Amino acid sequence: MAKQVHIRLDDAVYEAISTYNTEKNINLQDMVTTAIMQFLSRERRESIPEDTNYTFIDLFAGIGGMRIAYEKAGAHCVYSNEWNKYSQQTYFANFGEQPDGDITKVNAESIPDHDILVAGFPCQPFSIAGVSKKQSLGRATGFEDKTQGTLFFDVCRILKAKRPKAFMLENVKNLKSHDRGRTFKIIMESLEELNYEVFYAILDGQNYVPQHRERILIVGFDRLRYGSGIPFTFDLTPASPKPLIRDILDTAPDDRYTLSDKLWGYLQNYAAKHKAAGNGFGYGIADPNGIARTLSARYYKDGSEILIAQTGKNPRRLTPRECARLMGFPENFKIPVSDTQAYKQFGNSVVVPLMSNVAKLVIDRLTELDTIKETGV
Repeated sequence: MAKQVHIRLDDAVYEAISTYNTEKNINLQDMVTTAIMQFLSRERRESIPEDTNYTFIDLFAGIGGMRIAYEKAGAHCVYSNEWNKYSQQTYFANFGEQPDGDITKVNAESIPDHDILVAGFPCQPFSIAGVSKKQSLGRATGFEDKTQGTLFFDVCRILKAKRPKAFMLENVKNLKSHDRGRTFKIIMESLEELNYEVFYAILDGQNYVPQHRERILIVGFDRLRYGSGIPFTFDLTPASPKPLIRDILDTAPDDRYTLSDKLWGYLQNYAAKHKAAGNGFGYGIADPNGIARTLSARYYKDGSEILIAQTGKNPRRLTPRECARLMGFPENFKIPVSDTQAYKQFGNSVVVPLMSNVAKLVIDRLTELDTIKETGV
C-alpha cells in the first residue's frame, strides 16, 4: 500500500526538477522515489560486513534470486543492475537497494571492485556483418566485434574492466542451440578470450523444487590470477526428500484464482483441437504428488501450463505466493507488485536453491584457489 509524503522545495530546486522532468520525460513522483531509493541503496552498499570473504555484483538482477543464493553462500552484494521498474520495486522491498537502470549506459569503471560477477543475461543473436568483413580482410576479431550491440557485450566489458576472480552466468537451456549453436560458440570464445577457465552445464531445478525447469549455467575462474587447469565440477546436492507440488500449495486460496467457465471451456476446446491434430499443446493439471511444467513469464495470461484441480469447481491458477515457493524463494520474500507483475517476475526468475548450491560450489572453489595462492600448498 502506497503512503503519501508532502515535501517543501525551494523555488530554484523546484524549477531545476521541473526542467529535468520535462527533458527526461519522467514525473516528479517517480523521480523523487528513485532518488530516495538510490540514496538508501548507497548507504547500504557502503556498509560491508566484517565477516565477508567475497563480494559480488548482481547484473540483470530481476527480483534478486541470484542475490539470495550468493548471500546464503556468505558473499556480499556491492552493486546491482535491473532495468524493469517493477522488478526494481520488488528488489528494493526485499533488499533495501534500488538497482541501477540501463546497463548499456553504465561506465564499467564506476562499478565497485568485486570478486564474483553474477548475471542472468538475455539471449540475443549476434550480428555477423562487421565480423565477416574483418575476417575477409584477414583481421582477427574479438568479443568487442562479435558481441557489440548485445547485452552480453556489457557482461564482457565489465569482466575486462573489473577483472573479478570468478563469474556465474545463467540463461535458458536453448542458449546452447540458439542460432544453430553460433550464439553459444561466440559466448564461449569471448569468455576464453578474456582468459577465464570456463565450465558449463544444463541443470534441472526439479531436484530442488517441484518444477521441471532446465537452465544453462556458465562458471568461470580467472586464469591470470590462478593459472590454467583450474578444476571445477557441478557436483550438486539435491534436496531430500524431493519436493512435491502439494508442498507449495495454499490451504485456502482466494476464489479469484479459479478459472472462469469461459476460460476453462476455451482451454478444454483448445486442447481437444490440438489433440485431434496430433499435437501435444494444451493445459496442464499438476499432479499434487509430482512436479509441474516450467513456470513461464506468460503465466498471467491464463495459467494454463500449471493448473491445480479443485473438487466441485473449475481448476485454478497458482497464487503469486505459490509461484514464489515453486521457484524456491523464502516464505518471507515480499511481493509488493500486482499479481500480473508477480507472475512475470517469478516466471523470469531462477530456482533459488539450485543457484544457492552452485554459488556454494563457486565460493568453495575460490576459497581453495585463494588458499593455494597465498600459502603455495
